[in-house]
Amino acid sequence: MSPIDDSADKSVSLDFETLVASYYRSLYKFAYSLTQAEAEACDLTQQTFYIWATKGHQLRDSSKVKTWLFTTLHREFLETRRRQTRFPHYELSQVDAELPQISPARINQLDSPRVLQALASVDQVYQAPVALFYLQECSYKEIAEVLDVPMGTVKSRIARGIGQLQKLLASESSPKNTKKESRE
Repeated sequence: MSPIDDSADKSVSLDFETLVASYYRSLYKFAYSLTQAEAEACDLTQQTFYIWATKGHQLRDSSKVKTWLFTTLHREFLETRRRQTRFPHYELSQVDAELPQISPARINQLDSPRVLQALASVDQVYQAPVALFYLQECSYKEIAEVLDVPMGTVKSRIARGIGQLQKLLASESSPKNTKKESRE
């Protein structure tokens, strides 16, 4: 027995190319009315047909294809808007003031020998997890097995070790600033 109800309207073919030919224009117009942007309307329409290609076989009544496609497009539109609200996109020039200011000289000062030297000054309990994670690219699970500690302990030791490392590197570059401030 076919997953499609035999009593359903036989005039609607579930062949992908036929569906695209039959509904692309109307789906695009609907998407354009929602987005008011040609590129977004194209993306939504294509996403709808992609979802049909992956999940359309689940539709039991072929007479409801049009409703399914329009509902799917509308849901994708709503999900896209929710995502844009939660994770807005900004051009770098718009948020330039919010980015950390790091001078090129400071970047050149941070070389690997200096970081390794600072890592040697970090509390010993934090050195191994930080080194394994960042230098050997081990996963949390692998580090937990190597050190024979729980994964949560590995995560907290890495976080604390990085905190100490950042303080050490910042203090190395700030004695000049503190001397200037104390003279004033």
